[in-house]
Amino acid sequence: QVQLVESGGGLVQPGGSLRLSCAASAFTISTFVMSWSRQAPGKERELVAAITSAGETTNYADSVKGRFTISRDNAKNTVYLQMNSLKPEDTAVYYCHTVGPGFRNYWGQGTQVTVSS
Repeated sequence: QVQLVESGGGLVQPGGSLRLSCAASAFTISTFVMSWSRQAPGKERELVAAITSAGETTNYADSVKGRFTISRDNAKNTVYLQMNSLKPEDTAVYYCHTVGPGFRNYWGQGTQVTVSS
C-alpha cells in the first residue's frame, strides 16, 4: 500500500527552524516529482515547494522563497523541507504529495507546524 508519512512538525518560536521529512513506502520516489503543501485554519491548501525526480529543479511559493528549501534523498526514499526564519503565518498543517504509481494523487496524513512565541 502506497504511503507517505510526514514527521518533524512542532511548536517553534518566530525566527526558528524546523526540518520536515516525508518517508515513502511501497513505491520508489526516484521517478516522481514530490511536493509539500500546507493548509492553515480557514484557508485553502496551497503548494509550498516542489522538486523534480532527480532534484535538478525546485520551485517555491513566493511566500517562502529564500526561507524554505526542499530536497530529496532517493536512496532513502525520503523528501525533506528545511524551514528557516519561520513566521507566525507559516503556521499550518504541512502535507507531502506526489502523483505516483498509476497517476494517482497520494497525500500524507500531515504534520502540524505552529510558529508562536
